[in-house]
Amino acid sequence: MRSRELLIGASCLAVGLAGGFFAANSLNRQDVIATSSPSTSSATNQSVTVPASGMQADVTATLQKADSEPQNFAAQMQAGDMYAQIGRFEQAIEYYKRGVVINPQNFQGNVVLANALFDSQRFDEAESYYSKALQIKPDDANARTDLGTTFVERPNPNYPRAIEEFQKARQADPNHLPSLYYLGIATLRKGDREGARKILTDLEKAGPTSDLVGRLRQNIDAPSPAIQ
Repeated sequence: MRSRELLIGASCLAVGLAGGFFAANSLNRQDVIATSSPSTSSATNQSVTVPASGMQADVTATLQKADSEPQNFAAQMQAGDMYAQIGRFEQAIEYYKRGVVINPQNFQGNVVLANALFDSQRFDEAESYYSKALQIKPDDANARTDLGTTFVERPNPNYPRAIEEFQKARQADPNHLPSLYYLGIATLRKGDREGARKILTDLEKAGPTSDLVGRLRQNIDAPSPAIQ
């Protein structure tokens, strides 16, 4: 299997511990907002970097377990993590989808699958899995913001729908800075620069030391607004 050979041959791979599929959401893995704040995911499990000498055996064992135990939810998600952490999202999606088929009501499983689809720029598909996750946990501001971001990033943006989702995220968590930031971006992209400035003021009040304040200001002041 060529993809497995490429994975095993990688020079560095972050391998999750038990439950490692509880990954950070896509917003916090992107350079889009470039914030140094801790992950806003509900995850509590951390990942460690495995020394190269022990990597091949660990990777082989994890993939073999996923392939030999097709009904093992955790094994599918851990294999997906391995691929996602080296940017091989198509392979990650394959394993994550297997996991979600096994356990369709797992909130975080749907989120990490949506994340991988997001990172593959498959925004329509990512939307569907963020939506599934939100059916399970409607008040999760992270997933709600990620859902809204799919409407900003796609080739034919839907800014009104994005704004609706960001506002819902803020209703769930009024101090959720990413949703406020993206609300400003979507408002700006829609052509309402003054409205975006008002949102910048709210962002400054909510998170005066956040990197997102400078990011939003930079976008507002740019001649041609663009997410940075």
